[in-house]
Amino acid sequence: MSWSSRYLPPDPTIWQGRVDMPADSCFYQHVQPLNLFTQKLPKGEQLAFAIVGFKCDEGIQRDLGRTGAFEGPMAIRHRLAKLPIQKPAIQCYDVGNITCTDHDLESSQESLAEVIAQLLEQQIHPIVIGGGHEMAWGHYQGIARSYSPTTRLGIINFDAHFDLHPMQPSHRASATTAFYQIAEAHEIGKRHLDYNCIGIQHAGNIRQSFEIAKQFKVKMILADDLHQGLREKCFDFVDRVIDENEIIYLSLSLDVFSPAFAPGVSTIQPLGLDPWHVIPLIRQAASSGKVISYDIAEHVPRYDIDHRTAKLAATLIYEIIHHHRCPQ
Repeated sequence: MSWSSRYLPPDPTIWQGRVDMPADSCFYQHVQPLNLFTQKLPKGEQLAFAIVGFKCDEGIQRDLGRTGAFEGPMAIRHRLAKLPIQKPAIQCYDVGNITCTDHDLESSQESLAEVIAQLLEQQIHPIVIGGGHEMAWGHYQGIARSYSPTTRLGIINFDAHFDLHPMQPSHRASATTAFYQIAEAHEIGKRHLDYNCIGIQHAGNIRQSFEIAKQFKVKMILADDLHQGLREKCFDFVDRVIDENEIIYLSLSLDVFSPAFAPGVSTIQPLGLDPWHVIPLIRQAASSGKVISYDIAEHVPRYDIDHRTAKLAATLIYEIIHHHRCPQ
């Protein structure tokens, strides 16, 4: 249990609300807190999800970004608790948080990987909430441990940035190196890499990042494409990922959105997307039966306005849970 020193059990008080609501009508009535110290993970006999918080600022801090994403998981949970649930047959767990309070990002990523692997082993779909996008490296490692190297994994990342920065000379990882680490791990393990970015902005990436993306054969949909209404191109893009892969890992950085919808993020993007650019594509991927795991990164509550960003993140979880389909 090497993950245990960085594990915080769930807070059951989050999942409380009005006592006069009909039974099992909202998430606060439906989500089951599950303490991994004292409770055994059940087998996902039916469609099952587990919320995992990644309370970490270290990756953003190493990138000299604006910090505060450590508090993101709790803020998102509070907003999710109030949302209605339309499919009460779906199992939903809150399995607590992996934390990073000592600047040892690598150990926290390793702990996250162990928890992800445990969930996938029980056929429970993780939904990781953060926390910086450095969570993606830990998340991916958990997936890699759970599936054969020959399994074709497609990665869809909704993000204004590639996060393909090479490791620094000090070999310190960060939020912007996560997918470079994943790409390198694919090469070392001779795995097929299919990394797909949606929402990329030229103003959000240095020239060298586009060159590295080309080197790793990264496929992309630019934010410009979505703003210009190229919907069919976007649907075809997601269809290809679905058709050519056996499993899919879907990641989303909240800074892909315009600050009108998501002001509480690590890096504001003035030309970010509208939620309705993204939601149909999430629904498309989730309903494919191939997505095994999800994460939502980069919520910084201290910069949020009227909880807009937390509410949007919670709504995206609502969409995932209600549109996700298991393979037939």
